Amino acid sequence: MKLIVFEDAHYQSLLPLVYTRPVFKLRCGFDALLHKMEAAFGQQAAGVVVRPALRNAFHKRNERAVIGVDTATDDDDQLWINGRALVTAAFEIPRNSAVWRGEALLAARVDARTSSLLADAVSADAGAIRQALGVCRPADIDPAGARLIEYPWQLVNATPREIVRAFADVEPGSRGIIYPGAHLVNEGAIYIGAGSRLMPCAVLDADDGPIYIGDNVTIRPNVTITGPCFIGENCTIQAGANIREGTSIGMWSKIGGEVEGTIIHGYSNKQHDGFLGHSYVGEWVNLGADTVTSDLKNTYGSIRVPINGKLIDSGEMFVGAIIGDHTKTGINVALPTGCVIGFASNIFMSRYPPKFIPSFSWLTDDGAERNDPERALAVAHKVVARRKRELGEAEVALFLSVANLSREIESA
Repeated sequence: MKLIVFEDAHYQSLLPLVYTRPVFKLRCGFDALLHKMEAAFGQQAAGVVVRPALRNAFHKRNERAVIGVDTATDDDDQLWINGRALVTAAFEIPRNSAVWRGEALLAARVDARTSSLLADAVSADAGAIRQALGVCRPADIDPAGARLIEYPWQLVNATPREIVRAFADVEPGSRGIIYPGAHLVNEGAIYIGAGSRLMPCAVLDADDGPIYIGDNVTIRPNVTITGPCFIGENCTIQAGANIREGTSIGMWSKIGGEVEGTIIHGYSNKQHDGFLGHSYVGEWVNLGADTVTSDLKNTYGSIRVPINGKLIDSGEMFVGAIIGDHTKTGINVALPTGCVIGFASNIFMSRYPPKFIPSFSWLTDDGAERNDPERALAVAHKVVARRKRELGEAEVALFLSVANLSREIESA
């Protein structure tokens, strides 16, 4: 049985985080949704189906076959899984059957002929998918180990459990350097990767959950890290930082101040003081000194979040900021509860910005302007180069395409 992972039309509810990545590359806990699926089923995906806008860029930077660019698999036993699924355990459904969650297809087990029809239908509505599935019958099972993610805060809230679950397969211990004066609380729930440095007066407190520190991480003096927590390779945690429970920090990030219950996808900077709570931060983001987020209403009520300009009741007491790739804030910026900031935006305001900031915005106290896409791209090239990376031709085209696509999707 070959594994195929697909995006459906519901990806728009995970914007702005998925303008430049498929939904199955979103982080939760240790890793991305795709990697959780592959780990559960013990195999790498034989193919993926992504939006046409992402095909070339994803094909250039990944080893998985992109159906529509590469040759599709002709295997007559294929398990198609929705890329929004948070999979914690493998499941099996009968051949020629499908599992639905409401109007969303969770998974289908099909032959090569049906597979070719599905590839064109999964990005459409449920009616087109049902037609492509043809004689596939509804499966009489509902896999408990697969949950469909609808909104970004669900990934944030699932992260503590995912860190605990993934750490069960980790052998605790240190392969790095622990300087005299550093303290490990509950060492049996702490892993420190090769080349990492835990400097004097740093405290890793794993009493309430495990802590995983990747390779080549620098944890400077007077840092406190509370589990469950994951810090990816090549990160720097600046002196005095307080990294609280439920936080997952992706690779090559530089983090200071106070962070709680937050996902930082990777390659982002929050080097200075300021509180970041219950938020999801994309890649290549820079939060200026003393940027702070509100993640709790004074009424302790449910927080409404503007997804593409429409307010969605999250049903959650804690929701901070959702911040798209290549966005930047200035010093002393205060972000309102449950705010969403689009792709490649800049916020330099002394008062609260709007709760929804469209992509390619340039906000100051004087008002809002359009952040010119070519100018934003020039800055992106400089930022990426600082991490010894470069944007390829396909990634440049994707970056510029977001300027037009976001105008179609978003509304202020």
